[in-house]
Amino acid sequence: MAITHLKTATKTPETETDAAREVVTAMLAAIETSGEQAVRDYARKLDKWDGDIVMDKAAIAARISDIPQSVKDDISFAAGQVRHFAQAQRESCRDFSIEISPGLHLGQKLVPVNTAGCYVPTGRYAHIASAYMSVATAKAAGVKTVVACSAPFRGQGIHPHVLYAMTVAGADIIMCLGGVQAIAAMTYGLFTGQPADIIVGPGNKFVAEAKRMLFGKVGIDVFAGPSEVAVLADETADPLIVATDLVGQAEHGHESPAWLITSSRRMADEVARLMPELIATLPPTARDAAGAAWRDYGEIVQCDTREEMVAVSDRYACEHLEVHCSDLDWWHDNLSNYGSLFLGEETNVAFGDKVSGPNHILPTKFAARYSAGLSVHKFLKPLTWQRMDRDACQRIAPVSARISRLEGMEAHARTSDARMAKYAPGSNVDLGTPVEV
Repeated sequence: MAITHLKTATKTPETETDAAREVVTAMLAAIETSGEQAVRDYARKLDKWDGDIVMDKAAIAARISDIPQSVKDDISFAAGQVRHFAQAQRESCRDFSIEISPGLHLGQKLVPVNTAGCYVPTGRYAHIASAYMSVATAKAAGVKTVVACSAPFRGQGIHPHVLYAMTVAGADIIMCLGGVQAIAAMTYGLFTGQPADIIVGPGNKFVAEAKRMLFGKVGIDVFAGPSEVAVLADETADPLIVATDLVGQAEHGHESPAWLITSSRRMADEVARLMPELIATLPPTARDAAGAAWRDYGEIVQCDTREEMVAVSDRYACEHLEVHCSDLDWWHDNLSNYGSLFLGEETNVAFGDKVSGPNHILPTKFAARYSAGLSVHKFLKPLTWQRMDRDACQRIAPVSARISRLEGMEAHARTSDARMAKYAPGSNVDLGTPVEV
């Protein structure tokens, strides 16, 4: 049994982090000091945008007025898929109460956050799908106010298709604002007066770093990095389909890892041969991104057994994980670390990214070891409550008093003492030895 790295990445996602952190630190400091004016200055400098930040209904209607109905239909269909899946997730979560012992009632109440900020990137590409992935999911969770942000596209306002996707998904407030300044504005409630309780959505390394640095002042979905894809392929897989899917995700950007994990040397060699050929046929923007991503971050790992393939895959904890192998149920049962799983040649990451229904805002940089992708759960707080009658109180109070005193916390213990004195005066129940120190 052996694991052989036939192609190894020369860079990691951390390679570019330090430079981004320095830039973001300076920007956040300026915005915290100067507020909306600093945000406007960055919008003008970085995005060539001097227009209104918050879009009113008339401006939205004018911007999307020329979209063909066929395009609207496609976006509406995809948004509906995401909404339907998110609503099913919400229905799987429930409030409950139990009487854990006579007179002692405990429960859970699921309460959505009040305000969510949804960031939709528009840089190299117009990420239409990210609009409904974030906004529709927040609304399905019951969030009262959803603020959606996207950068002006080529200096001319939010891309019309992205804007339409935001409106169809149910955004309450839309801001023409991108990058670090958008994340900061949503965090502090600039221009809206409604600070976000949580900010979600993908973005470049500067956006990701801004979310990381502001975490604590605001909740975030995940500590995100560049998009990732891994394909598990055995001898039954189609090398052309496998290579095409790897290229499909490498297109995201120069720093997007694409990994092949296979038990077949023939598969490894054929995919390695096909990758540069497929990349060469792409249009210039995608060719540049995918070429750099495969050169610097691409890997091919050969394993002797499917158990070794699972071990390697779980170690990588990839954002998007495709399985092109026989016995798909076995892989589904045995894989545990991934953002989203795509079983079989008939489904792929692009389907999930755009239309299928499950969310495409997913953990990267090994975070799938402990975190899942965006879902209604991210917007819900499972708040607990408890209530007890006096009989139950008299059963709980002595135990609480004794444990509090074992911990050295006398004031805690006395909250039990007071109740026992009121509800059971003269009782000889052991309340523990009072703390003297």
